[in-house]
Amino acid sequence: MTSRTLRRRLHHGDADGRGREHLETSGFDSLSEPLLANYQDDTRLSELPRADIWDDERRKERLHWSFIFSQLIAQWAQWLANIVYGSGSLIGRLLPLTSATQKGLSQKLFPPSLHPLQEERLRHLKQRLEVPFDGSRVEHQDALKQLWRLAYPGRELPPLKSELWKEMGWQGTDPSTDFRGGGFISLENLIFFAQKYPDSFQRLLNKQDGTRAEWEYPFAVAGINISFMLIQMLDLQSGKPSSSAGIRFLELLKDDEMAFDNLYCVAFPMMDAQWLAKRASYMEFNDVLKSTRTQLERELALEDVSSVEDLPAYTLLHR
Repeated sequence: MTSRTLRRRLHHGDADGRGREHLETSGFDSLSEPLLANYQDDTRLSELPRADIWDDERRKERLHWSFIFSQLIAQWAQWLANIVYGSGSLIGRLLPLTSATQKGLSQKLFPPSLHPLQEERLRHLKQRLEVPFDGSRVEHQDALKQLWRLAYPGRELPPLKSELWKEMGWQGTDPSTDFRGGGFISLENLIFFAQKYPDSFQRLLNKQDGTRAEWEYPFAVAGINISFMLIQMLDLQSGKPSSSAGIRFLELLKDDEMAFDNLYCVAFPMMDAQWLAKRASYMEFNDVLKSTRTQLERELALEDVSSVEDLPAYTLLHR
């Protein structure tokens, strides 16, 4: 049998990694057989005694009615939960209830009541998220220049359109074309990272850790992807975060106004560690980013995490 492979090429044209993603196939034109066999052997079934066949039919009928009954119970329980645990009730504010239709660490919960300080900090963060990058604005141009000086202290600042920007991991000569869904906050994240953890920033920028791939991820564009991933994971585009990770983030925000930026600083070296562990190359970046999100969700769910510094991956910033 000839080998069959499926390759996924990831273009970083959009910050969420999906804008121009397409599949390439080699070794076959299409999947012509099921991945898992899903059929019954009728010849063996016909050899069964008739009594066994009747027993089998009765078992199927009992399972069918059990399933219907369980569905009715689940619907009744959800209806009761909406009354007892609704957002307007005291219990709803004190005890978040897991939605029956969501699973895993990103499941939807009833958002808790927020302290006024949390409300204010969440409002400010959402305002930041709404600012798109605008290459014509002087303050955005100045921010790009600031990032260059932090990344390459002592080097001459290039024009805003130059081949030199590719050295930082922008896709073209004009960094402003790479932001898209990331917005201005993704540039602020990079600057914050470079200022607060300069050694870690330089290690990632210059790919100093581990055995690197021949086709590496572009540093700056990867940073934009990480910002976008965090926004989705923390459910920050909704009225109030209702995912497990988002609700946990609100707790961090109570004591840390810059919790989002600090979480970004942990997520970047975490992504790089995943990259090295998987021995990934450019086309696998999207899978690495998904693994990073899963790991970060797990760490946020740990009971003893009350700040970004409590996350196990925080140690990656001080290697």
